[in-house]
Amino acid sequence: MTTAAGNRTTHRPASLAARAAMVLRDNDTGTLVTASPRLYPHMWSWDAAFISIGLAHLDVGRAAAELDTLLSAQWRDGMIPHIVFTGDNDYFPGPDRWGTDDAPQRPAGVRTSGICQPPVHAVALRRIVDTARRTSDADTRVAEGFARRAWTPLHHWHRWIARHRMSDDHGLVTIVHGWESGMDNSPRWDVPYAGVRPGADLPPYVRLDVLKVDDPGERPSDDEYDRYLWLIEQMRRADYNPDKVVETSAFLVGDVFVTAVFALASETLADLGEEIGAPASEIAELRTWAERARTAAARSCDPDTGMARDFDVRTGTWLDTESIAAFSPLLCGGLPAEAEQRLIDTLDGPAWSAHPDLFAAVPPSVSPRAEDFDPKLYWRGPQWPVVTWLFGWAFGRRGWERHASEFRAQGVHLASDGSFGEYYEPFTGTPLGSANQSWTAAVVLDWLCSV
Repeated sequence: MTTAAGNRTTHRPASLAARAAMVLRDNDTGTLVTASPRLYPHMWSWDAAFISIGLAHLDVGRAAAELDTLLSAQWRDGMIPHIVFTGDNDYFPGPDRWGTDDAPQRPAGVRTSGICQPPVHAVALRRIVDTARRTSDADTRVAEGFARRAWTPLHHWHRWIARHRMSDDHGLVTIVHGWESGMDNSPRWDVPYAGVRPGADLPPYVRLDVLKVDDPGERPSDDEYDRYLWLIEQMRRADYNPDKVVETSAFLVGDVFVTAVFALASETLADLGEEIGAPASEIAELRTWAERARTAAARSCDPDTGMARDFDVRTGTWLDTESIAAFSPLLCGGLPAEAEQRLIDTLDGPAWSAHPDLFAAVPPSVSPRAEDFDPKLYWRGPQWPVVTWLFGWAFGRRGWERHASEFRAQGVHLASDGSFGEYYEPFTGTPLGSANQSWTAAVVLDWLCSV
């Protein structure tokens, strides 16, 4: 059943869950669930992780298969690429533009991009196992068997991050492209991108993304895309060698959000390792990496505001942005109790979740009180259900049940129109970007099945 409030249709939980399941089934190609049927016809790394969480409520084996498809595209050096391409050519930049086919560490038989995304995969694996254990003995066997099979590639993935992206100077996980953050055009990257000067030999291109949304103004600008593509050119010229890419990239930033996610995921994977009998030395490595990352995220906090910051390696400066990433230490811990409570109070306050004009009481991607805030522009203001899910899950793991419950209820409220938008206008709840977005449907389904 549905109800109507103003111009917005609101689905009741059972109807909303059924619609979410339908989106996941409709977007399923058999080997992978595309991120969305119109704008994103391929597999994205952190999308796939969230998608598998929702799939576990429909078919645990299918959830495992989703991550299996992603892991089959893992590079031989351990990196999990941010896109695994299907045969659909109606997307830019596609595999030819990335030019990874000749990269020596690329896996055979699959075409991928040459960068990564936030390492949320161990969180997804944890959720699949927990869902299966509540369902049946048969599902438990499937999930735990998959966990044992996925352990080595996931440990290899975390080792790649620790070896190639964790700086000895500032300790944060370094990214070489804003796309690696998952928050592509966030104001977090305005200053570092300003230092990227596309060369005169940047190959020409035609964007396809602006043709597939109702309002092209919701998408990044052409100037931004020039910079995005120039960074890809730099990586191609470095043959995607991970150390050479870090040395030569015009964009090099210690990302506090990715760092906190890495800490959270490393601890989560270590806990799973204890349960399935993984090698003790590898479990110990994960806990060491988690502690390094947790400490770095905590040290990034501004002593005046208490908010976490990114670090521009090329200029040696901290980046103060009023974005959701400023709360990253709450994902993984590491702050003194007083500093942590100060950050929680800010999150709960009128500049964020308790802003009086919000449609749903969850944090937007940028504070509505910030100069950079734009309620419709991608990662510059809209609310993202997947980010709400991640913070809510981490809060539950840390024992903050009230926050976890509130985020779950408000996240469902945000997506209750059943369109499963990529992201939402924070004051009206209007869906933006691509509709029938798989990862939105997946986290909503998980919320509804967890009540």
